[in-house]
Amino acid sequence: MVKIIVDAMGGDNAPAEIVKGALDAVKEREGFRLVLTGDEDLIARELEKYTYDASRVEVVACSQVITNDDVPTQAVRAKRDSSLVVGLNLLKNDAEAGGFVSAGSTGAVLTGGIMFVGRLKGVMRPALCPAIPNARGTVTLLCDCGANAECKPAYLAQFGVMASAYAKAAFGVKEPRVGLLTNGTEEHKGDPMHQEAHQLLKETKGICFAGNVEGRDIMYGDVDVVVSDGFSGNIALKSIEGCGKTVAAMLKKEFTASFSRKLSYLFARKSIKGLSRALDYSRFGGSVFVGLKKVVIKSHGSSKAFSIKMSVFQALDAYRGGLIPTLESMFAAADAADEAQA
Repeated sequence: MVKIIVDAMGGDNAPAEIVKGALDAVKEREGFRLVLTGDEDLIARELEKYTYDASRVEVVACSQVITNDDVPTQAVRAKRDSSLVVGLNLLKNDAEAGGFVSAGSTGAVLTGGIMFVGRLKGVMRPALCPAIPNARGTVTLLCDCGANAECKPAYLAQFGVMASAYAKAAFGVKEPRVGLLTNGTEEHKGDPMHQEAHQLLKETKGICFAGNVEGRDIMYGDVDVVVSDGFSGNIALKSIEGCGKTVAAMLKKEFTASFSRKLSYLFARKSIKGLSRALDYSRFGGSVFVGLKKVVIKSHGSSKAFSIKMSVFQALDAYRGGLIPTLESMFAAADAADEAQA
């Protein structure tokens, strides 16, 4: 049975919310085992609060924790008995391990993922790829959103390939449409790097390139994948997150301003909740670290139980959908095509 490993000590709300969310995932879905890494005593105290199938839950004791105050590269090398490093090593070495979830330090997850799990053959730079809800009622994958602040055109072209594979494996999109995030939809828009990336994406086999897109198209456009450098992608992601919170706060303020508005809220409550849910990208889990040899999910540092549960489901869906084999076959086909042209 496939195992999903969860870093129980990573994140602002560890271990309480992490354990609760992971157990909720176990209760709602069959066919997988949960492995929690971290402080054995603290995890045991949380587990005592719930009723669950103990045969499907395992705890691996660790004596260290990597925090956001640690320097990622130093911490990953020095804290070998941390919940994050132990979890990544389990992912690499256990044949039954299908995925890893952590809400801990983004830098440490990225560094540890490359160091211990390793990159797939042919991958130049792994990338973070979250699923953003869009106006079509589906999701748009944003790749990259923070792993690679500075990119070369070839990296962006490869992000398009990897995110397309993810869209196929986890979301069942048969032919994902790929857009390049720039400051305009015209082909000549963007700096020289993005202009060159545009041409490479046009020539990249195995993807359906739809051209340049703007920030508004992430949630409103007709593409399934938006390719970006990590700097721009992170700003776009945080802007979307901030917009969702702002809309929710403004609606609450307006509907509580007076008694008559409170009454009107009763009639609009269903629609407002639907809007809030549509803007909440945490319901799709965290960001997949595409390009590694196994599935790694980086959840938001402030994740609560619901988001952790969805991240576990996300890891399961990516594993069962064949994300890694799909990527391997796409890169193998690209290598074969290059050799044929040589």
